[in-house]
Amino acid sequence: MSNYHVTKNKDLGMWQAKRAGAERVSGYYDTQSAAENAAKGFSANNGGGEVRIHKPTGPIRDSDTVPPANDPNPPKDKKH
Repeated sequence: MSNYHVTKNKDLGMWQAKRAGAERVSGYYDTQSAAENAAKGFSANNGGGEVRIHKPTGPIRDSDTVPPANDPNPPKDKKH
């Protein structure tokens, strides 16, 4: 499983997708949506996992489970 974070790179003014624990960024994107989609694709290609989407200020605003990983709390996930 591969977990990814989608964060704003304030120095570049772009959104980035980065694997949890990695030193290097997986990719830079103009929009948060594009970075989120890329992170979900990266995660799915590596066996699924969690994608954590951060606000521009830093805190996590959302978290999505990417198949084939199992959602740890499926009854409470009302968004999807």
